[in-house]
Amino acid sequence: MRFFETSKFHTLKKSTYITLRWIGIIGQLISVNLVYFFLKFDFNFIFSNIIIFLGVLSNLYLFYVYDKTQLSDRSALSFLLIDILQLGSLIYLTGGIANPFVIFLLIPSVFASSNLGLRTNLLLVAFTILTIIFLTFFSEDLPSPIGDHFHVDPFYYFAIPTSLIIALVFLNYFAIIFGSESRLRKEAMNKMEEVMAKEHELLSLGGQAAAAAHSLGTPLSTIKIITQDLKDQLKDQKEVIADIDLLSSQVERCNEILKRLSLNPIEEDEFIDEDLSIRDYLKEIINSFKETSDKEFILNLNQDSNPKKITKSIEIVYGLRNFIGNANKYSSSKVFVTIKSDNEKVEVIIEDDGDGYPNDILQKIGEPYLKSFSNKKNEKSGLGLGIFIGKTLLEKNFAYLNCRNSKTRKGAEVIIKWKFEDLARI
Repeated sequence: MRFFETSKFHTLKKSTYITLRWIGIIGQLISVNLVYFFLKFDFNFIFSNIIIFLGVLSNLYLFYVYDKTQLSDRSALSFLLIDILQLGSLIYLTGGIANPFVIFLLIPSVFASSNLGLRTNLLLVAFTILTIIFLTFFSEDLPSPIGDHFHVDPFYYFAIPTSLIIALVFLNYFAIIFGSESRLRKEAMNKMEEVMAKEHELLSLGGQAAAAAHSLGTPLSTIKIITQDLKDQLKDQKEVIADIDLLSSQVERCNEILKRLSLNPIEEDEFIDEDLSIRDYLKEIINSFKETSDKEFILNLNQDSNPKKITKSIEIVYGLRNFIGNANKYSSSKVFVTIKSDNEKVEVIIEDDGDGYPNDILQKIGEPYLKSFSNKKNEKSGLGLGIFIGKTLLEKNFAYLNCRNSKTRKGAEVIIKWKFEDLARI
């Protein structure tokens, strides 16, 4: 974010702000009427109450008309400028910079500094300083009876706005620092909650996987028996026998996967028996899909200049496999896998030539159990669980992911990035 850019993520809670404004307005009303009726101060009483009434109207507008629960930077700036202008007008009528209540001019800016963006804070500080300078040289005389015998030394008189400006700058600086730290802590808490939610989902999926493993054992055993019978019956038909052998090998593979799910979900796959490079991981995964897929897999290694080996990780394998499997499932005929690496990082790009991610779920990719209604038959189609598992497993291993529709091809695109220093921590 640029230094002077207004962030949409900085907001002010409307209910809190309205409450604080009511407190200020009531305080102004009590003060003005108290000094006029009980202390017998002579000043422009009617005009002062008109100014207070304008503050009441602006707060009623904020309460009844402004329909959002949060004030954006732009909206908050407008109302806070009104607050400074309203209070400055009251102080102008009651002695200017010599009025002891001039200290309250600092409140709107300091209040905003911990909640709003830097640009807004700078504008409010600048407007407050201009108001203080104006009130130093222009104002109505101090109300009688004080104005009759109250004289301020010029040195002291100009020391008041100087001290106010210095206090304004320092208070805003510290409020900005503390507000920034508070937002960082909030973001960290939100991130932690997100991670914990994902861990909870994975644990839930682990339980479901164990139950599925138990339930699928019987039908797979049945398929295995039938394929063996078919093989015996059709032993003279070589082409059919080859298909039956492939079916049998896939059934065995399913049995092995389900066995691992029911016993130890993180048990390593059989082909991961040593430390491998990302390139070797992908070659093994692609080869496993080629056995059963009629799609063309295109592996581009032209920009892979640093194929370092990394510690074997079943989570990385399953994560990459899920995204490649998703590309295989939704592609028309081709799956493109590109590896880019240098001395610092490695990047894997997985693309397909399918229809791409549906627009209605594009911003929610990575959440479990996503459903889309964007197909022609208006039927729900799911593509969220595999992506959720893959995304969670890879992010757990320090990967950065970006799922989007390809800018160069018509299908979906997944960009997965690691720093080599992070891969070394696995």
